[in-house]
Amino acid sequence: MPALTTTSDGFLLRGEPLRIVSGAMHYFRIHPDQWADRLRKARLMGLNTVETYIPWNLHQPDPDGPLVLDGLLDLPRYLSLAQAEGLHVLLRPGPFICAEWDGGGLPAWLTGAGDDIRLRTSDPRYTEAVDRYLDLLLPPLAPYMAASGGPVIAVQVENEYGAYGDDTAYLEHLAAALRSRGVDELLFTCDQADAGHLAAGSLPGTLATATFGSRVEENLGRLRAHQPEGPLMCAEFWIGWFDHWGGPHHVRDAADAAANLDQLLSAGASVNIYMFHGGTNFGFTNGANHYHAYTPTVTSYDYDAALTESGDPGPKYHAFREVIARHTGVPDEPAPAPSAKLPVTEVTLDRRAPLLPHADLLAKPVRTEDPATADGLGLRAGYVLYRATLPAAGDGVLHFAGGVGDRAQVFVDGSPAGVLERERHDETLPVRSPRAGATLDVLVENMGGVNYGPHIGDPKGLLGPVSFDGTAVRDWDCHALPLGDLDALPFAPASGGSATPAFHHGTFEVLEPADTFLSLPGWTKGQAWVNGFHLGRYWNRGPQRTLYVPGPVLRASANDLVLLELHASTTSRVVLTDAPDLGHEQS
Repeated sequence: MPALTTTSDGFLLRGEPLRIVSGAMHYFRIHPDQWADRLRKARLMGLNTVETYIPWNLHQPDPDGPLVLDGLLDLPRYLSLAQAEGLHVLLRPGPFICAEWDGGGLPAWLTGAGDDIRLRTSDPRYTEAVDRYLDLLLPPLAPYMAASGGPVIAVQVENEYGAYGDDTAYLEHLAAALRSRGVDELLFTCDQADAGHLAAGSLPGTLATATFGSRVEENLGRLRAHQPEGPLMCAEFWIGWFDHWGGPHHVRDAADAAANLDQLLSAGASVNIYMFHGGTNFGFTNGANHYHAYTPTVTSYDYDAALTESGDPGPKYHAFREVIARHTGVPDEPAPAPSAKLPVTEVTLDRRAPLLPHADLLAKPVRTEDPATADGLGLRAGYVLYRATLPAAGDGVLHFAGGVGDRAQVFVDGSPAGVLERERHDETLPVRSPRAGATLDVLVENMGGVNYGPHIGDPKGLLGPVSFDGTAVRDWDCHALPLGDLDALPFAPASGGSATPAFHHGTFEVLEPADTFLSLPGWTKGQAWVNGFHLGRYWNRGPQRTLYVPGPVLRASANDLVLLELHASTTSRVVLTDAPDLGHEQS
């Protein structure tokens, strides 16, 4: 019997009434050395529960490999820390998680398999892969289930499935897969508060919950109409939003969000605040949307949450704490103060390693007649450098059949010739070939896998044959560049400017490590690493202007900063500053 059970209008935990007041906080978006701090701040705001997704694509990056449970992915440690803080846990293992996460959490080896697997359905090719994953995932989590004395009191089946499909047999398979592998805890589904979504995404005998951010009375009414008895719960109470490159930074008035939270709790509902703490899409983990056009998500997942990206209490933290105090109480302890920040520090990047001439040091090329996709090269995330020769001299048009996934920089004999972008549906580029046999380089960036809707699993890289004025360009050297190891790069003192992709290196001293923010005025687009920790993508397109640097990645001594600048910079300096700049705000 599960520890958490339901009554006609609420929850019981081991027979005692429980109102779930939860906040979303994804362990994989937070540096592990900061988990305990964030969990403590959750308790101090008055939360009794935290919720997290589980990203299949990171935990099982190889279909035949072991489960990854270390570093940012040490979920057992995170669950132990939550329990030590006295918090319950809502676990959302997907397998699809959306979450503005690369591919919605579905692994590229599955979505890019090329055999028309029907994702998120009872297609046996899909459910067999899910079953193998659960075989790996659930045994190490068993000690953390409430039945074993652990903090996990409920587990979600799929995620907002009614917005995607209506394959009840698939949902039944997932529920049975959890039960048969020892999960005895309460199961629940969550769907947008729409009658059609709730009907398609719910599972008979399983608690249905809703997701919304406003119109509380109306949306709870829809949930109650769908489910006449049982607890009312908003499984995602949206208090902010995420940002796309080229758009605004979304914010929501704290008083407005707090008023809606007060309505929820006054109605007797349970709630999971999305997000309590958003964190960061470190490395290549951000997702993307694709409605009319492809729009990738930025590196910051600040979400205008109760805790800022760097873990400081924001206006919503204090407003929510006041609301929760009136309904369920808060600890008799002061609210946490903002953390110390690193003093403003200027860093000079005085060593450089150009990418194009050193690509062979980062990856051995694969020769193909036509360009291979990133999936075809086994590349989950990062870049692919394609190299061939042009068949003739003179002015002409390069045609990239099928377009690019997602952004391609073109070079002729090492000189920039132009950029193609998926979001503009680009397929052609006029270039001048100085001679027959001129070197054609095409550097393609995966800007993030679509995480919602039918475009999940869209291929990356060059997506078809390439021609120059109608003549096929053949015999390509394809370099898959995950950029997980930069040790082979031959950095040398920088002299003059650089208009082609290059790695830039600098060092800086720190007396006492603390959080900081990397500001890059004068730089265009690329990636950043501090002491080998991949912070993520920067782009002067905005809105985001700084990258969060967690204090634990710094050393109380010399520190290394590496940038991959894809275009050009007007300076050799960057600044570590004491405040974030997430861009122009839009409510």
